[in-house]
Amino acid sequence: MFPGAITDIAGLKVGHHTDARRPTGCTVLMCQQGATAGVDVRGAAPGTRETDLLDPQNVIEQVHAVLLTGGSAFGLAAADGVMHWLEERGHGVQVGPCRVPIVPAAVLFDLWVGDARIRPNAAAGHAACMAASTTPPEQGCVGAGTGASVGKLFGIERAMKGGIGTASIRVGAITVGALVAVNAIGDVVDPSTGRVIAGARADDGRTPLDSMAAIRAGQLPAALLDGMATTIGIVATDARLTKAQANKLASMAHDGLARSINPVHTQTDGDTMFALATGGSGKVGHLTVLGALAAEVTARAVLNAVRTAHGLSTPHLPSARDLGLA
Repeated sequence: MFPGAITDIAGLKVGHHTDARRPTGCTVLMCQQGATAGVDVRGAAPGTRETDLLDPQNVIEQVHAVLLTGGSAFGLAAADGVMHWLEERGHGVQVGPCRVPIVPAAVLFDLWVGDARIRPNAAAGHAACMAASTTPPEQGCVGAGTGASVGKLFGIERAMKGGIGTASIRVGAITVGALVAVNAIGDVVDPSTGRVIAGARADDGRTPLDSMAAIRAGQLPAALLDGMATTIGIVATDARLTKAQANKLASMAHDGLARSINPVHTQTDGDTMFALATGGSGKVGHLTVLGALAAEVTARAVLNAVRTAHGLSTPHLPSARDLGLA
């Protein structure tokens, strides 16, 4: 396990809501007083909300929360609940007679598991806000990571359990943290060893297949179902950044996904990374250094997500711990 959490950055809170009726849920990162934000969407099958406004040429400068959620596109409804929670407490951009909270969101596909008619809604988003805390958030099969799975390139029947993870790094006066819900079509790989930690399983149901090794050997997937994966996450820092720099930070964070997930950014994934800068340190960060740290902490959060996950019985999705791979 890698140390730290995104909540090590002052002013940030994380809350999970996990649905007891089936494995799904949502996770909110709260920054009620506002934080500069950016985004980079790399996968070909994204499900997102309020990402266009994060373009540097558009007007809004700050967001008040970011939502990661299960439920595929249906799960975007959970952002309504986050907006209501913020509005009730007077947070948002003043627009005429009211305040409008800015809540970008991204979804992952977890409708394989249980009754697909059950997915996060406005009540779930509101509940996640009520649960938000500055303490290190729970990892594994909670919130947006509850129904996540990895290693689906050769079918869900050979996949393993994903989850949600966090980590942080402090260098000098600046902290960089990440929160990532890992639901990839590819395998999760430890960058330091190249070893598959969680991914597609071989015929014995226990040994990692190593999807890329299988492809190189000529074993091709029988069918690929577009849009049924996706890794979504947030990197954050207490450095001061412009909106354009926050977008670049989100872009560099994707390098952490590329180090720890293989293959990644596919036609089947909707991989999306948000970036937040609170400015709380009072320091202007060097973007090259911050981006390098963002990639590192993103990879660490991915590994933490699968190492803390527990398996599911229906469908059969063993965890890295179940198979002694963690």
